[in-house]
Order: sequence, then structure tokens, then C-alpha cells
Amino acid sequence: METGQGPKYRRLAAGLEIAIGRGELGPGDKLPPVRDLAWRLGVTPGTVARAFTVLAEAGRVVAEVGRGTFVAEPGQAGVPAAPYVPDLDAAPPLYLEAADDREDFLSPRLPDIGQLALVREGLMRAAAAPVEKMLAYPTFASHAALREVVRDWLPEDMRHAVARDEVVMTNGGQNAILLVLQALTYHTSPVVLVEQHTYTGIRRAAENLRARVVAVAMDEQGVRPEALEAAAREEEARIFFTMPEAHNPTTIMTSPERRAEVAEISRRLGIHVIQDDCYRLGPPAGPSYRALAPELGWYISSLSKAITPALRVGYAAAPKGMAALLRRVVDTNFYGLSRPISDTAAHVLAHADTPALVEAMRAHLQRYVEAAVNMLGRFNLRWGENTPFLWLELPEGWREAGFVQALDAEGIRVRAGEEFAARDARGRPSVRISVNGQMSLDRFQEAMGRIAYLLDHPPERIMV
Repeated sequence: METGQGPKYRRLAAGLEIAIGRGELGPGDKLPPVRDLAWRLGVTPGTVARAFTVLAEAGRVVAEVGRGTFVAEPGQAGVPAAPYVPDLDAAPPLYLEAADDREDFLSPRLPDIGQLALVREGLMRAAAAPVEKMLAYPTFASHAALREVVRDWLPEDMRHAVARDEVVMTNGGQNAILLVLQALTYHTSPVVLVEQHTYTGIRRAAENLRARVVAVAMDEQGVRPEALEAAAREEEARIFFTMPEAHNPTTIMTSPERRAEVAEISRRLGIHVIQDDCYRLGPPAGPSYRALAPELGWYISSLSKAITPALRVGYAAAPKGMAALLRRVVDTNFYGLSRPISDTAAHVLAHADTPALVEAMRAHLQRYVEAAVNMLGRFNLRWGENTPFLWLELPEGWREAGFVQALDAEGIRVRAGEEFAARDARGRPSVRISVNGQMSLDRFQEAMGRIAYLLDHPPERIMV
């Protein structure tokens, strides 16, 4: 009866909703009692009760005191005629026209496939909050509902191990990085180890805190354990920032075996591991560092790559015993996430339609990744079906800056690989191409074709 991804109660709710949509459960049919259904499915009564609540809030079922829970009649107050199931072919996403003739592949861009209707609905509900809430400073307690639903969206190996009070809300993923670094550099050496190529935001955050960034060698599975241990000992570093699921920019996925090796080094040397999981679109491919090293693993993510970056909602799950320190850092910086934004995000994440929308977003972006691979796959291209960008390594002897400039002259903007590398590092010339889901697939394919043409017909200025 369960279907989809996410917490068990959401999967159960989705399964029941599908049964209602198919007519297997008709209007007026009574659902089994909570305890009976829990016993049959091998889950807790609380899981079933939460699934029924999700369906009731969506208007799919009606609970009657003393009688039970029934499938709602179409047309009943607040009851939709049918469950929402995104169909990208029947209802294509809202595409946005570029401000000029340039094709922007600098950062991943999401289309509106229905999630903005939930955001607007959440904003309207937040605006109707009682006066005392609208006139009060945000507090840690005022984010309780959002923290609870965020915990339900954590990877399964963390969901039951992380307490609600160990989740701290932030103004986006970048803000989460800065706050965690502030908490850690207060007590540890101001040296941050990063992978050979890494997200530019970690460098900026470290520099703002006057921390030194040291790059560590990588291979096909991510950071090399022996290089990590050597750098930690030489630099006396106790902070390591990593992206094991969807590495930005290379798309490399760190294997579960490699993660176990990194976690063992972390425990032995006392290294705090900050896991940035903002870019993963599908299910995790391995254990989180928060699960592998509960006292040293930090987990960071946001709503930006699955819902919208406009809300600026991120979160960090702190290691055991570190949540209070992170909360103090948040209070020092901005007291807490805006209450209307917090309430809006909670509404979106708790909505019964959201799991289907997130899966539809993933499927939509996968079409673009596949289109790029079809056009550029014969070159030295790295990609992942659940990663919204691609990493293109240029032929030996090519000038990275010249290639980027040549593309820019054609109206195509991509990121140079040197933006993700240490300032003194010299690697193979590369570029990152992000998926722009706000343009039509045909237009995206045409742009990928122009990149392929330039690779096949390089002008002299991009050759060394």
C-alpha cells in the first residue's frame, strides 16, 4: 500500500490516495481502524494516524468522531474531485523567456510544475496568522512545526537518530554553511579541508571567517582517504567539507565503502565532517556522515533545488551535543528564520501533493540531463541522473578561459572549472554546465548542440 519516497506515513498516504484515484476505495468507503491497519502493514499506529491526517488535510478523507474515517465524497466541502498527479506532457512546466538571447547555464534553474501554487497557498495562510505571531520575534520554538516536517525529509538513516531539537533552520544552504563554520571555528583550528574541486560558497564562507582552505586530492570515488588523513595531520585541521551524494561540480558520488573510510578517519582524528546535500534530486546512494559519525557529522540541505530557491529555506542537522552551540550562533546572527517564511515552508513540505511534485521535478530535470548526454556524451563528460549539472573536461592543451569566452560569444554561459579549484591548483581544463529547466527542452537541446559544435570545431584562441 506504500508508494513513492519519503517518510513511511507519506508513502502510506500516497498509496491510499492512489487507491482512491483508481476507484479501489470509493466515496463513502470506510478505512480500516488505525490499529488494525498498523498491524496489517507492520507499522506503528502513529504512522497510520499521520497518514490519515495528511489525507484529511488534503480533503481526500473525512474523519467522523465515533464512527471512523471515510473516503470523502466529490464536491464535499474542501474535497477535490481527484488527487493531484503532475503530468508533464499534459500540463507542461511554465517556461521563462530569457531577458536576452543568451542561454544561461551558470546555475541550476527550476521550472514551475505546480509547486508555486503550494507556496502561494502557504504564504496566504501565513499572512492570516494571529496578530501576536505577526508582531513577535522569531524563536527556536516558533519553528517547531517546520523542524518536525524537515526531519521527516531527512535521509532514512538519520530520520530516527536526529532529534527535532538537533535540526536548525537557516536562510538557505549557503547560510547553513556559514553558521556551521562559525560554530566550529570558535572551538577548533581555523583550517577547513575541502575536496580538490569544491563548491565556491565554502571558500567564501571560510574566507569571511579568516579560515584557511586546504584542498585534498580526489579520485573516481571522491576524496582520497590517505590524502585526507595526511592533510589533517599536517595542517592540524579538524573540519572537512564534502558533497558525497552529488558532488559540485564533478557529479562524483562517493561510494558507501569510501564514506566508511572517511568516517573512521573522522572518529580517530576528531574531524568534524560537514556534508552538503543540497544538490541531490533522488534517493541517497549511501549513508550520511551524520549516521556514520553521530558526534562529528553535520548535515546541510535546503529547499532550493527541489521546491524553489526564492524562499531561502535551508537547514542543518547538528551532531550529538552540538545543537545548542549552533542555536546560539543562529541567535547571534539573526534570531531565527522569518515566521511567515517558516510557516510557508512547513505548509509546502507537509502538503500531500509535495512528494509527487518533487518526483515530477526530478523526472523533468532528468530529461534535460539525458538530452545533454545525448549531445555531449562522446566527449569527456561526467554526469549523474540525479544531479542538475554536468562536468565537461576539455581536451588536453585547451585553454579553459578561451573556451568559456568562445561560448559566451555564442550567447552560452557556463562556469569555468577554475572557479571550483584552489587558487594555486592546476588541473585539467573543465567547465560546469547546469540544467536550465526554465527553458524548453528543444531550446536546451539546441544549445547543447552548439557546445558540441564548438568542441568539434575549436577556434585557435582556445588552443594553447
